[in-house]
Amino acid sequence: MHLNAMTDRTRIEELIADLRDSPLATRRAATAELGASGEAAVEPLIFAMQAENNDVRWYAARALVQIGEPAIAPLLAAMRAACDCDFRRYATAALAGIGAAAVEPLVAVIENADADLQPFAAMALCRIGEPAVAPLLRLMESPDAKTQERAALLLWKMGETGAVPLTEALEGRGQSANNK
Repeated sequence: MHLNAMTDRTRIEELIADLRDSPLATRRAATAELGASGEAAVEPLIFAMQAENNDVRWYAARALVQIGEPAIAPLLAAMRAACDCDFRRYATAALAGIGAAAVEPLVAVIENADADLQPFAAMALCRIGEPAVAPLLRLMESPDAKTQERAALLLWKMGETGAVPLTEALEGRGQSANNK
């Protein structure tokens, strides 16, 4: 039996209310149910992240991680619209938690030099790690020197995960230049 949209919205609102001041077990159960609610819960969760305290933001971010890919574009749009650093940090954590599915949209933020979101996209990409390496190496081939620089810096910030491929790519460039 599938609940109608109004009942779904009501249930989502009840679950978000459970994230506020309920016992830990209730908060965890609400987070799991919100995560299982899928796309219908994305906008209400983002709204809660913008309006609530950091505890609610944390649980809402966890639910968005469970929802996954459908949360990526709305999270990025909300981050562009909101200047609240706490909200942006929790949204960044959600994007990092979503992982590989968030890489291309985050790389686009870096490529487009979106100044407001770039630091947050960089943090998320560094946390995602390995799945972000190939797309960032691709940015190293950009004709724009600033884009190359941003990609190289991010690969370097990833530590060994990104620095080894970065070094190999730069060595390969040096060898190509020497062969010309």
